[in-house]
Amino acid sequence: MGLEDAKNQVDHAFTREDTRGLSNENTFGGATSFLRRRYTKDLTGVDLAVTGVPFDQAVTNRTGTRLGPRAIREASSLQSPDAPYGWGYDPLSELSIVDYGDVAFDYAMVSEFPEMLTKHIRGILDAGAGSICLGGDHFITLPILRAYVEKFGGPLSILQFDAHTDTWQDDNMARIDHGTFMYKAVKLGLVDPKRSVQVGIRTDNPDTMGFNIIDAREVHERGPIETVKKIKDILGDHQTYLTFDIDGLDPAYAPGTGTPVWGGLTTAQAAIMLRELAGINMVGGDIVEVSPPFDTTGATAIAGAHVATELICLWGWNRRGNKA
Repeated sequence: MGLEDAKNQVDHAFTREDTRGLSNENTFGGATSFLRRRYTKDLTGVDLAVTGVPFDQAVTNRTGTRLGPRAIREASSLQSPDAPYGWGYDPLSELSIVDYGDVAFDYAMVSEFPEMLTKHIRGILDAGAGSICLGGDHFITLPILRAYVEKFGGPLSILQFDAHTDTWQDDNMARIDHGTFMYKAVKLGLVDPKRSVQVGIRTDNPDTMGFNIIDAREVHERGPIETVKKIKDILGDHQTYLTFDIDGLDPAYAPGTGTPVWGGLTTAQAAIMLRELAGINMVGGDIVEVSPPFDTTGATAIAGAHVATELICLWGWNRRGNKA
């Protein structure tokens, strides 16, 4: 297979028959599934389902992340012809990975959304597959965690890349807010903060609820490799859900987000850390808060697509018998 195959490959999202292998479809054409994976609702024999969650009605500042999944899929076409760099294996060829499409919900019935999303993820997990979700604002992680705890038991460890802890106090469980969802996740027993890590934090929130916090300055001073050593010491082999808020990156690298904060991680630091995390017991993950209207260059969506690809690599690492 090579670039010459582009003349015969088009709309791989619908025309490819397999769920493994790279795609040499022209990056600028065709239907844009994530990494040119096949769009399907049939999860028979599937290892991992990538699914979109175009929801942004829980934001505290700028909307637009409902357009994130579509933009991330489009940006991912730049990566689809090649194996992910630096991993030493190709999860796209070794694992059965599909694009499961987006969760369906009534945008005018916001109160019904959390259960709709939990049901959507529950269906993926009950089929024996894992999930990588493309957001969407960060509230989506809470309904996803409910499904994961149902499946794997809890509380889970969380590895959260973010500018914000999202632990602002909110004891009204009916409120839908991307800044309080982690507070609720702890209160509901979904997450064990003592065995969890929040990385890249750079906003003040006095009540950390017991989370281990590695703020952005510590990452800059410690360096990404030493940071990962600390993360792994905390997580151990506990079942971990990885959530990556794109505003964990500095606005210079990801301006297309709703609540940008200066002094954040670089894309180089994030790439090194995600690769060095190989071997953690990752059960699922998401990339959230990509808001295309605030980045005409597309750089934020490109970063989001790279993060999602790294999450696939991380999820698949232990499942193919490798050790970090």
